Amino acid sequence: MPASARSGIAATGPKTTKTRKATHKATRAPEFSTQDFLNSTGLANTVVQFGRGEAVFTQGDAGEHVMFIQSGGVKLSVLSKTGREAVIAMLGPGDFFGEGCLAGQPLRMGSATAITQSAIGRVAKREMVHLLHQQHEMSDRFINHMLTRNIRIEEDLVDQLFNSSETRLARTLLLLARYGKQARPIRMVPAISQETLAEMVGTTRSRVNFFLNKFRSLGFIEYEGERPIKINSSLLSVVLHD
Repeated sequence: MPASARSGIAATGPKTTKTRKATHKATRAPEFSTQDFLNSTGLANTVVQFGRGEAVFTQGDAGEHVMFIQSGGVKLSVLSKTGREAVIAMLGPGDFFGEGCLAGQPLRMGSATAITQSAIGRVAKREMVHLLHQQHEMSDRFINHMLTRNIRIEEDLVDQLFNSSETRLARTLLLLARYGKQARPIRMVPAISQETLAEMVGTTRSRVNFFLNKFRSLGFIEYEGERPIKINSSLLSVVLHD
């Protein structure tokens, strides 16, 4: 084969590879965004703003909507007949809650409270059912949410049964910082009271205070009073080496 022909092949080869790579990047489907999808459907979903500590709904309220966290965070809790509150979940952007109405629960089994300034989307039960039946992407996203929630509940149970209160607190802080939830954790946990952390961990406020001070002295967190807590990745060592 002539040298010119060989050089021609050598020259066109890399260009073809680059072109394919560029085409692949151009045609790659964007990551599915539940919020963008809900907005594009034309559903009568509304977004409501809640300040820190405001109730999104209260235990015993009628369950008429499925909620979606556009921004901010929400605490789910239940109240016993004796007035004792138990925190059962802390949710962040992209999470659904209030889905019990889809399973036939007429009343809210617990309360939802904004833990920081939050924007909450609401989709009526009937519209959500229609959406899940007709839109496969949305249905897949919602099923993934439910399966992830079930896994989290199982992990929480194991955590309560077998781990020390120190390890449970470290795990709670990491979950609040959304480690394992997304590629880049937020690192800053919204301001949250020691009482709320104690309810989540299942210990006393004094023990939470002791461990927070210990984590700070070891450089695992940056913490001062009721301000947001900065979580350093070194806090993972408490969970991994318990």
